[in-house]
Amino acid sequence: MKVQGSKLKVQGSAFHVGASGGLLLNKKFLGRLCLILLTLNFLICSCTRLPNIQGKGETFFQGVWNQDSVANSSALLNYTRHHFKITCDSFYVELITVSKVNYYADTCFNNGIWKEYAKGTYSLSGDTLMLTGTFTKANYKQKISGCYRVGQYINSFKIRDTANHKLVLENLNDQAVIELKLKQRLNCVPKEL
Repeated sequence: MKVQGSKLKVQGSAFHVGASGGLLLNKKFLGRLCLILLTLNFLICSCTRLPNIQGKGETFFQGVWNQDSVANSSALLNYTRHHFKITCDSFYVELITVSKVNYYADTCFNNGIWKEYAKGTYSLSGDTLMLTGTFTKANYKQKISGCYRVGQYINSFKIRDTANHKLVLENLNDQAVIELKLKQRLNCVPKEL
């Protein structure tokens, strides 16, 4: 600390006390503070909010896709058929499971045939289709509890073929091949989220 005339000055400090007893800012500190405030103002003002509208998705996916049968289904202990509705960047899937083995409580087993539903968004990376969403009720509203699966629905498929109104996917979790046929073509009309 130095005393110069009536001023008290602390070396290396951003502040010093003037003759009248008031607190004065160091010019160097004031310059840095202005630079930081201007930078923050620029960053905040330069950000733009994205519109609350769904993305367009991939044109060749748009439509209702059904898996009519599962290869070797009579020899399998359980299998699942998929029915997809893909619109814009969103998917809705109905999963129909047939099982010879009871994995659930008797009230849920339903003689070995049950349906599950999920909805969410999809993305493509090369030849991989990634579905991210949640399990829902039959009306595609949030499912919090009940029989079968609840919570997140996350699945990835390798796209093997997309020709002649046919979509052949390979599930990357269990390597099951899913052959889907286009039942209805849909056009993407983005909706507000």
